[in-house]
Amino acid sequence: MSYKLGITSMSLGRATAGHSLTHKLNMAEKYGYKGIELFYEDLYEEAASRFGNGTTTPSKEAQLKAARYIRALCADRDLFIICLQPFAHYEGLVDRKAHEEHIEKLYFWIDLAHELGTDMIQVPSSFLPAEQVSEDMNLIVSDLQKIADIGAAASPPIRYVYESLCWGTRSDTWETSWDIVKKIDRDNFGLCLDSFNIAGRIYADPCAVSGKCENAEEVVRQSMERLVREMKPYIHKVFYVQVVDAERLSAPLVVGHPYYNAEQPARMSWSRNCRLFYGEAEYGAYLPIREICETFFNKLNFKGWVSLELFNRYMGDTGKDVPEELARRGAVSWHKLVKDMRLAIDEPAPIPYATKVSYTTPPKLTNSWPSRTLETAQKAVSALVQGFRSRLFDFGK
Repeated sequence: MSYKLGITSMSLGRATAGHSLTHKLNMAEKYGYKGIELFYEDLYEEAASRFGNGTTTPSKEAQLKAARYIRALCADRDLFIICLQPFAHYEGLVDRKAHEEHIEKLYFWIDLAHELGTDMIQVPSSFLPAEQVSEDMNLIVSDLQKIADIGAAASPPIRYVYESLCWGTRSDTWETSWDIVKKIDRDNFGLCLDSFNIAGRIYADPCAVSGKCENAEEVVRQSMERLVREMKPYIHKVFYVQVVDAERLSAPLVVGHPYYNAEQPARMSWSRNCRLFYGEAEYGAYLPIREICETFFNKLNFKGWVSLELFNRYMGDTGKDVPEELARRGAVSWHKLVKDMRLAIDEPAPIPYATKVSYTTPPKLTNSWPSRTLETAQKAVSALVQGFRSRLFDFGK
């Protein structure tokens, strides 16, 4: 396999902001994407709106119908469904009754994956409060081995891809996630390397005035050297990579900041509001993503799916042009990545002109967010956060 461009379905606009999956898939096709990571929220909203018989809580049968429908939508547009994600907050649960409930949920997710025609489910590291997640790494490994074995026994079999989130409770670095994957020791359980979550943990500190950790550049350099030493012999265990950057904040993300939320880690608030596509320095991108990608592509020699997993406040904007603008920006970043990394692929297709774009930059809490005062923007962010909390399923990232 060479390099194939993918994107998370939610990265083209939130379903809860009125952005239909059909339109988002149309934009993905238009701008040259070859696959999507299907975010469960999109499937759920499709089930509710199309097969829910007027209810906002669609049945399992409605969700299975939606999965079959989404599979057909993607096939019509030559879009591959890379995975269904996120199967969140599973490993190491102190409450073992909740653990069993997650196992029951997993069997249904496997049914959904089969209907979607994908063989992979993504599992992000849990970020539940520390008192809810065991410190016992043996329990965490055992829990993940269990779902690996359930997936292997399915027909057709299911693979899992594990990712450390930079605010994860017990796993927040690539080293920890790789150690877990090695101990799981199952062919169908691999790793997702995410440029944002790597840099977001060891380089970025959104609470610092500088936006950086101490000795950030040296820490990243050493981490990338370890990544090559550890992973190059096992590159087959990297099932895909995710490449995005993030915005340097103009002020530390502490009490009083518009994105501050006392109920979640600062890196989580920053991640949900401020990710950017690769190379978007003009919007404030500042992480060492180029150096990390050099490691991914030119030192590890990774080949396969490259997914643009963006989370940004702009996704919750209700403007009809949001999906096209995000798809276009992602395509621009892919062209830049291919050039910067000297990737040996066919020349990417020319980026088409957008039919109409209202915003040319991601909205910021300054006068760069058109027609919105700071007060209005703060209310929008607050509403977005409340929306995350109110969902019947967890946002997961």
